[in-house]
Amino acid sequence: MNINNKNGLSAEKFLLLIKSLPKNAVILFISAVVLMNLLSRITLVSLPLFALNAGILVSWISFLILDIIVKHYGALAANILSLTAISVNLICTFVCVLLGRMFDYPLLDSVVGGQWSILLASTTAFIVSSLTNNYTNIKIGRNFTENPDSKRAFAARSFISTLLSQIVDNFIFVFLAFVVLPLIPSAFQVRWTISQCLGCSVICAFIEMLTEVIFSPIGYNLLKKWKEQNVGYEYLNKYYPNGTLGV
Repeated sequence: MNINNKNGLSAEKFLLLIKSLPKNAVILFISAVVLMNLLSRITLVSLPLFALNAGILVSWISFLILDIIVKHYGALAANILSLTAISVNLICTFVCVLLGRMFDYPLLDSVVGGQWSILLASTTAFIVSSLTNNYTNIKIGRNFTENPDSKRAFAARSFISTLLSQIVDNFIFVFLAFVVLPLIPSAFQVRWTISQCLGCSVICAFIEMLTEVIFSPIGYNLLKKWKEQNVGYEYLNKYYPNGTLGV
């Protein structure tokens, strides 16, 4: 593969990206994804037309970081980070299940390791929603040609992409986890109605977007700090020397 193709991926480009990404942001992102998947099985509210699971408490963190990464490094970098976090989550789950069975500790297996159906639903939902978020963010950003680094541009990119991607994330997860997969006897046996799935998808997405509205100034200031300090310069200069990240 041609390493000079800015839209492509090679081993060299991947390693340089991982090296260039701020370690604190990577650790926080991966931790949020793992915790989000762990909490996603817990139903906080269950009403006839609306239900809410605990994953909403931390999911906004991961999507805010994705928005920052997309703006500074491009959508490809955010995609790679998302897949890395999912891989870490799968490894953590496997290790917990293995330890729980090796030491005959079913609580670790069932609570920390989790049900396979929850893991499948959450993994599928996060992959689709993160891709939705990253490419929507890029597409919206292309409309701000005059001042692409402004607070207004960052807000528009972040708020719209987060709202859309969270609707996608919430609906795919709850529909798979609580409507489709419970039809299988070995799956996690908590059932929601379609109305609850739709209500959760939309209402939770607005709650998560509101959370991002509150914390986006922190994200924007961090983004400015990265730019001032030339964070990721080696990666960006090699693959995006003209400053156009594209995808």
